Amino acid sequence: MNKKPIIGITGAYVKHNEYMEGVYVHHDYHKSVAANGGIPLILPFINAETALEMLPTCDGIILSGGEDLDPKFYGQDPHPQLEETISERDLVEMAIVKYAIEHNIPLFAICRGIQILNVSLGGTLIQDIPSQISKPIQHSQKIDRSLDTHWVTLSKESRLFQIFGSDQVRVNSLHHQAIDKLAEDLHVVALSSDGVIEAVEYNHPTSFLIGVQWHPESMANKNEQMNNLFKEFINSCISIKNS
Repeated sequence: MNKKPIIGITGAYVKHNEYMEGVYVHHDYHKSVAANGGIPLILPFINAETALEMLPTCDGIILSGGEDLDPKFYGQDPHPQLEETISERDLVEMAIVKYAIEHNIPLFAICRGIQILNVSLGGTLIQDIPSQISKPIQHSQKIDRSLDTHWVTLSKESRLFQIFGSDQVRVNSLHHQAIDKLAEDLHVVALSSDGVIEAVEYNHPTSFLIGVQWHPESMANKNEQMNNLFKEFINSCISIKNS
């Protein structure tokens, strides 16, 4: 009997008080992985060298949401609306992206994850959507994260279109940053109505490598399309593991 694939999920940071602080990952990530046949494993950020020592354990990787990226990593100064950044996490996740591509490990980049994916490959970010693009829709919703709030339009040539079976899907939205200059190795496969990039795929697919700007893990419990995204990711991990 084949063992379940181990899915490494990168951790954010939270501080409850002076005695309680450390790695944080929203439980929707764990639940979505487990519901589709994976074993979730939280990856703390320590340094890039330690991260690379952890990755051989993983059959797939999820880059999770969290803090803003430090703009020094894409050659810019901080915008006045830039929020908290943690350079140590940025460095760890950039190393993870490169390792995953080099070793053909399925990679699913979510929210902040799509941004670190783009920056890792040479792209840049819009540091604050409300002040930097014309007539933006609301990308930081004010209702429960499990609920959808806007449409995205998908490319019919994309893997996402094949997974969803539709060129338009409803998504949730919890971000104020987004991709600006696209990395050369990525192509855009989904946009919101204001032109914000909502999903990308890798130009040289050998396994699953998709980034989405929304949070499918928080919709998957009640949304078949979003759950299918996790199912496809886990199945890709199983295929690579058993090949």
